[in-house]
Amino acid sequence: MPRFPLVSTAPVPERAVLVGIEGRHGAWPVDRSLDELERLADTAGAQTVARISQRLERPNPRTFIGSGKVDELCGLVKRIDADVVIFDDDLTPSQQSNLERAVGEPVKIIDRTALILDIFGLHATTREGRLQVQLAQLQYLLPRLRGMWSHLAKEQTRGGIGSRFGQGESQLEVDRRLIRNRISTLRRELAQLERRRDVQAKSRKASAAFRVALAGYTNAGKSSLLNRLTGSDVLAQDRLFATLDPTTRAYRLPGGREMTITDTVGFIQKLPHGLVEAFKSTLAEARDADLIVKVVDCADEDALRHIDAVDRVLDEIGAGETPALVVFNKADLLDDEGRGALSLRHPGAVLCSAVTGLGIEELIERLAHEAAAQDRLIDVELPYREGALAKLVHEQGHIMVEEYNETGVHLVAKVSPRIAGLLGRYATAP
Repeated sequence: MPRFPLVSTAPVPERAVLVGIEGRHGAWPVDRSLDELERLADTAGAQTVARISQRLERPNPRTFIGSGKVDELCGLVKRIDADVVIFDDDLTPSQQSNLERAVGEPVKIIDRTALILDIFGLHATTREGRLQVQLAQLQYLLPRLRGMWSHLAKEQTRGGIGSRFGQGESQLEVDRRLIRNRISTLRRELAQLERRRDVQAKSRKASAAFRVALAGYTNAGKSSLLNRLTGSDVLAQDRLFATLDPTTRAYRLPGGREMTITDTVGFIQKLPHGLVEAFKSTLAEARDADLIVKVVDCADEDALRHIDAVDRVLDEIGAGETPALVVFNKADLLDDEGRGALSLRHPGAVLCSAVTGLGIEELIERLAHEAAAQDRLIDVELPYREGALAKLVHEQGHIMVEEYNETGVHLVAKVSPRIAGLLGRYATAP
């Protein structure tokens, strides 16, 4: 029988050209920022085949980069047969339109925000996550709708039949109205889910568990750290934004204190504001935590910039004042000298490795210390009918005095702020 060569059915990755500018006051060197953009493109399934950068005081209002660079970009795209051009900063709708006309079809022009939204669309798995991503995508798309029916508009200028009902503009307005209606629907659905999340949050607040949220730059190892601490099997991959939906696991500290650990969505520099806004209910897990553990990839040369990016997002969601502990993960990738130098520069931080277990015991001790540091001293007289509260104090608190009398039990103990709130009405002194 004749042999036929096998034909691959795997999708061919799109060929991408990356474009960035370096300004005088840029927080990141353009090469480092484009390195990260290349990783984002790889996560989205594209292959980076070329880069272009330019030093500018500010972006060109018409084409983002200068006219000479636009000509260079057009020639490069044709020579290497690129499919998509990805800009490292946000493009205005007019800049994107002008660049599309200059480069020509079928090459796509997108910016960092569009790329991140595409990745989020690929990785969102829960209903809430998908709704949040769709809302952010539609909010991004709305101002970029252009005359996709412009051929009809051209016919109107000729007069006569077909020129009196304005189909081209009407269709564009219909599209915009449909998107606005869909945005309103998504907001209502997310509001319902947020109310449900608030009920769940109130239930967690009423419990005695110490709540910890893992926050950090994407790919810092938050999911791996959660798995190492709790023995769970949350998806952990060496890719940007491998997990989006928050995952909460229970953990019992030495001494019996209950704790919950929540793995939140990873942050990134230039994280789109619309995406932060859409994910606010998810990020509320960090805002409502008793302690935020900032997980940092200590082997990354941009580790300090990562911390700054995380702090900016935490401030934006109202979690900037929450007590925090810095944890440098992936410490196994440093030698003894590197770990020693890092400890000297950041004496209050914990160095550990979620992969090898290095420093995990120290991290657990620090978590127990942070939980105890927030405890309050209470002096209460509990009636015997409040046996459940007495049991809660025994299980989750540190009892210093326990005396039984005719009306109830007198307790002096250190308990969490939430338990102290439950016991406040039984306080023996103001």
